[in-house]
Amino acid sequence: MDIIYELFTNYTLRTVALGAAVLGIVSGALGAFAVLRRQALLGDAMSHAALPGIVLAFMLTGLRDQLVLLLGAAIAGWIAVLILIQIGLTTRIKEDTALGMLLAVFFGFGLVLLSILQTWPNAAQAGLDKFLFGQAASLIERDVITMAAVGTVALSLMLAFWKEFKLLSFDPDFGASQGLPIRLLDVGLTSLIVVAIVLGLQTVGVVLMSAMLVAPAAAARQWTNRLGVMVWLAAIFGSLAGMTGAVISTTARGMSTGPTIVLCISAIVVVSLLFAPNRGLVWNWARRQINRRRLRTEAVLSDLYALAVQHDQPHHGHSIETLRLIAAGRGGVQRSLGDLLGRGLVQRVDGNAWALTPSGMAEAQRLVKERS
Repeated sequence: MDIIYELFTNYTLRTVALGAAVLGIVSGALGAFAVLRRQALLGDAMSHAALPGIVLAFMLTGLRDQLVLLLGAAIAGWIAVLILIQIGLTTRIKEDTALGMLLAVFFGFGLVLLSILQTWPNAAQAGLDKFLFGQAASLIERDVITMAAVGTVALSLMLAFWKEFKLLSFDPDFGASQGLPIRLLDVGLTSLIVVAIVLGLQTVGVVLMSAMLVAPAAAARQWTNRLGVMVWLAAIFGSLAGMTGAVISTTARGMSTGPTIVLCISAIVVVSLLFAPNRGLVWNWARRQINRRRLRTEAVLSDLYALAVQHDQPHHGHSIETLRLIAAGRGGVQRSLGDLLGRGLVQRVDGNAWALTPSGMAEAQRLVKERS
């Protein structure tokens, strides 16, 4: 209750939490397309490519205004996108190789510009090094409003071109055959992803921003096979991680907001990987165990049926040792007999011998017929 009260009354906590939530919604929703298109490295490359744009924007204008710096970051990221597309069109270099090259070149250029900026008289006032790891505590209400406005425009464009972006993500060749401008759509979608990256630079920084783009979508992918549901879940996971990380970092002394948010979204990814109904590792393990136990039970039932049809008296009992010899290497005969007994398919005969019941005979015949 104290934390909820602080969220409404503490200006810094409220501002940081809202900014992180906006970032999570925008980056999560747009990141879903990056994950589906197997462009996870795109977020890392574009966030690093934004650094020289931030520094150049300050050098040219001398302003520390967020909108000016984010505009410079967006232009740098967009230039990187155009270079990436041009490399793909004119060379044989693969996309992941080109992304790695762009990441290193642009980030190195940005660090060189930062070094040059340190010699300027107003370098201390710039504080641009904070964009490397983010400084969410420096967010003010105007910054959050700017993030929300730009994010709303980006999400509105995503919804406006929903069908086209969906086709681009799943079957671009078919889209091209239908006359859609696939290259232009590719530039447009990538530009929206760049916008999401730029919005998060002040909160989580250049180094960690790729996690905010990829992790919510990766978590959402575990829970659904539908694009619409995935985008909504990614936005929810991103906002939840943003607000939780902001609250934890603000209430705990000495914790940075950006890394804390990334740890929170990483925890959501781990939980999704383990417990998502369709893809979760725990549920897959449980299903494998259930299937293995069912197959062993059916194998014991089939073994009893094979013994019954070879015997003059179909309901003659057979010892568990005989069944274990037949099932050598499978194991679990005792448990399988217990399951079959509970279902009324087998019965004990003469103490430790086992035989099929009429229901068990009918079930065994059905299994044999299905397999034949």
